[in-house]
Amino acid sequence: MNQPLSYIHPEAKIARNVVVEPFVTISKNVTIDEGSWIGPNVTIMEGARIGKNVKIFPGAVVSAVPQDLKFGGEDTTLEIGDNTVIRECVTLNRGTHATNKTSIGKDCLVMAYTHVAHDCHIGDNCILVNAVQLAGHVTIEDWAIIGGAAAVHQFVKIGAHTMVSGGSLVRKDVPPYTKAGREPLSYAGINSVGLRRRGFANEKIAEIQEVYRYIFLKGLNNSKALDLLEVEMPPSKERDEIINFFRNSDRGVMKGYTAR
Repeated sequence: MNQPLSYIHPEAKIARNVVVEPFVTISKNVTIDEGSWIGPNVTIMEGARIGKNVKIFPGAVVSAVPQDLKFGGEDTTLEIGDNTVIRECVTLNRGTHATNKTSIGKDCLVMAYTHVAHDCHIGDNCILVNAVQLAGHVTIEDWAIIGGAAAVHQFVKIGAHTMVSGGSLVRKDVPPYTKAGREPLSYAGINSVGLRRRGFANEKIAEIQEVYRYIFLKGLNNSKALDLLEVEMPPSKERDEIINFFRNSDRGVMKGYTAR
């Protein structure tokens, strides 16, 4: 902690075994937990809450003031969970009065040049590939993977265990367990490879596929498909999660499959 080539505000709360490399700037009202590594030329601004064993690579800017003209200097935070890796030149903005924080969960990988705007909430075990751009108020649930250079519209929600193709323009919500691609963004099947890697049984994967056959492949509108699902398929965690995602979507859900 006696790094002579870095500036660390005396009010910052940093665990003893945190490594701070040269040319780092750490402001007041910052907390960094045990085992974390702060690489050269990192800037950590007010409101950062950094967990254990986090690695932040050179050039990243953490907890910057939101790029939101409505922001009035309110006391908000940017939270990073344990074991998460923030790669080079990532920019992470803290929250506004809307939710008071931006959060990134545990065991995530945020690759180089990614931007996470104010009031975004990212779950655990997520991967944001190089140059992903998240607008404000985006929610990404656990185990989602967002391909490189994808741009996500504000207030979009991306469900758990999803795979979004690189370069996508994500204007609508992406329901859980799916793959999303094409332009405009459309259903491209379920993320069966990812589900198998995470221990989902073949029977469970087949059940999820059947749910999406009702929604996207039977020519029904969403309301009719969801009603039929509740009548014709037995309840399960995954079935109910998908139904609730569609019914609670504010922006609307991406298009169904269309042959090209």
